[in-house]
Amino acid sequence: MNIHTSLSAIHLIRYIVAYVFITSGLMKLISEDLSQSFVNLGLPYPLYLMYIVALLEIVCGISILANKSVKKATIPLLTIMIAALLLTKVPILHTGFMAFAFQARLDIIMLVLLFILYTHSQRR
Repeated sequence: MNIHTSLSAIHLIRYIVAYVFITSGLMKLISEDLSQSFVNLGLPYPLYLMYIVALLEIVCGISILANKSVKKATIPLLTIMIAALLLTKVPILHTGFMAFAFQARLDIIMLVLLFILYTHSQRR
């Protein structure tokens, strides 16, 4: 793989990750179903927490899209994804590993893509 192919792959990953988090953040702000799922998690101050997560997803997604402070922007998103896995996917393990693996597949992919961006981004 040459340098241009490698850079193109990183750009594509940036665009995909930015798209996912910007749309996810926006949906948290407009979808009543997502609001209800935050309340159902049993966390303290669920609506405030949801707004904070949504704002972080949108701001960090835009930062990644604009290729500004990508390394710094991936850290809160990695934290959000780990928390999402622990809170929503790990409880599925009691039904079996394959059910967990299926439900967690996209979260795991996003974690891997965020890790790639974290390790391959220049300091800006």
